[in-house]
Amino acid sequence: MTDIITGLQLSPLEILVLLGAVALVAARWLPPAVRPPVTTAAACGFVLSAIVLGVVGIRWQMLPVLLGAALVLPFAVAPLMRRRTGRPARRARWWVALPGSLACFVLTATGPAAAWAFPVPVFPEPTGHFAVGTHVMQWTDTDRPETATPEPDDRRTVVVQLWYPAQKSPAGARRATYLGRTEQEARIVSGALADYAGFPGFLIDGPPRAHTHAVVDAPAAPDGARFPVVLFSPGLGGVRTQNTAWAEELASNGYVVAALDHPYDSAAVVLTDGRTIETQIASTGDDDEDDKRATETTRIRAADLSFVLTQLGRLDRGEIDGPLTGRLDTDRAAVTGHSLGGGAALQAARQDRRFAAVIDLDGYPRDPERLPFPQPALALTQDIGAETDPRYIPRLTEVLELSTATSYRLTLPGAAHLSFMDAPLYLPPVPSIVGSLGRTESPRVVAATTLAFLDTTLRREPGDLDGVLSAYGDLSVYRPGDSH
Repeated sequence: MTDIITGLQLSPLEILVLLGAVALVAARWLPPAVRPPVTTAAACGFVLSAIVLGVVGIRWQMLPVLLGAALVLPFAVAPLMRRRTGRPARRARWWVALPGSLACFVLTATGPAAAWAFPVPVFPEPTGHFAVGTHVMQWTDTDRPETATPEPDDRRTVVVQLWYPAQKSPAGARRATYLGRTEQEARIVSGALADYAGFPGFLIDGPPRAHTHAVVDAPAAPDGARFPVVLFSPGLGGVRTQNTAWAEELASNGYVVAALDHPYDSAAVVLTDGRTIETQIASTGDDDEDDKRATETTRIRAADLSFVLTQLGRLDRGEIDGPLTGRLDTDRAAVTGHSLGGGAALQAARQDRRFAAVIDLDGYPRDPERLPFPQPALALTQDIGAETDPRYIPRLTEVLELSTATSYRLTLPGAAHLSFMDAPLYLPPVPSIVGSLGRTESPRVVAATTLAFLDTTLRREPGDLDGVLSAYGDLSVYRPGDSH
């Protein structure tokens, strides 16, 4: 009953409620001979399915449907009751009934429209030949104090989620809840994300109900191979799961993705002891002060990324328990991020030469030390328009030219800032919000371009990377020694 019909974004039970409501509204306008049986069947079906829906949980998108049917129900059933008692059925004149029917129909139609605009996300099927597993860990860096709290003994803690190539699991295996280890955690995180974005919390009720393709704690793929590692830092206020579709696609193609929650600037981080750490980041209204804070946050995130790479090495050596002992090739590691996380990835690559490649998903570079770095870089950017910060492309170009390897900037036509995460899967398809690429095309393009880059830089696979990338947008290539 909770499976989602992809095209309608409604569960089968919700479809039954909707059909019952539509039939009740339409019954008034049917020929007299068929009106009674249709009304009876529609009323019974609607009431029963609405009761069951109330037990399993009603999404807000269905409230207009329920209201429209509830308003028309007494007028639809009353003539039937009068007929059963032998009294003549009385119906309002058509010109009196028409406005009420139209109003109820509009209410009923609002439900599927709202469900389409704010759906339960349906994640694209990963295209690689591996199944996908996922595992969540929490690590504390005993060498770094937590600067966001006044406690002198508090140490920096991060939550890390892995997506990795896994054995194929039975059909009934538990799929990971999106946004959290449990539905309760997912609701906490979803509410925090809505608050951070300025949305009413009830609007974003789809993500906590969603399940992904990854199986929780599935055994690693049985071929014994060692997999390249891709670390990921989310945007400011973002969370480790915000790029799940991308992470699952990479894992199905033989990469291990390690995504971080950064406490005190991720919207909400639920720790293993049950505590929830909410973001302390808020705009001050002073651009210079906000830039200063963003630079400091980027510095902390870059240190988080280096710490996690160290921990992944310990996990591979068996010094930390986990499903991937002996399976992580940390000598082939890329550092990636979205938005502020992309800036942190660029800074981490400059500071930590263990990273072999870097990917920036529409992130503004904030590293104050503009020094050369040896890793190849790929920067994906949104469609550049009049509203784009005029400093962005010149600053990004300056940083990419500092790489002593070949680097790339690819501008994706139709992409917005949120196109580089899962947002198109569950937010209204408004171009100014999520771009115009479409709900399924956005994650496909981001995954295809980053996979091509990773296959070339980490796996040294031959191919025309310039040609592959240029097929998706406006490509600029920065080769050592070239002048731009």
